Amino acid sequence: MKTLSALAGALLVLAACNDPGFRGVTGVRTAEASEVGSCRFVSTITMKPGVYGPVLGDQGIKYARNKVLDSARESGANTVVFDRVEPGAAVYLVSARAFSC
Repeated sequence: MKTLSALAGALLVLAACNDPGFRGVTGVRTAEASEVGSCRFVSTITMKPGVYGPVLGDQGIKYARNKVLDSARESGANTVVFDRVEPGAAVYLVSARAFSC
């Protein structure tokens, strides 16, 4: 039973290593709205962070932003403009527009 638990834990760690939400995304940049005027709009992408609150909230937002970047790359975009969030405001949805520049 102990070996099975260790194996399951190792598989979870390996899965996390391949998850773009944890490792980040290459090939897609973030930009401001003023920088994408000559780019082609691809799609709007949203994702709810999986965790909230003062302890894990930042990690949830980082994970969601990385997943949005990955979705943008998969849809053919290379630039993402994230919606602005008021400093200190709770984030319950990460939203962005994806562009091909």
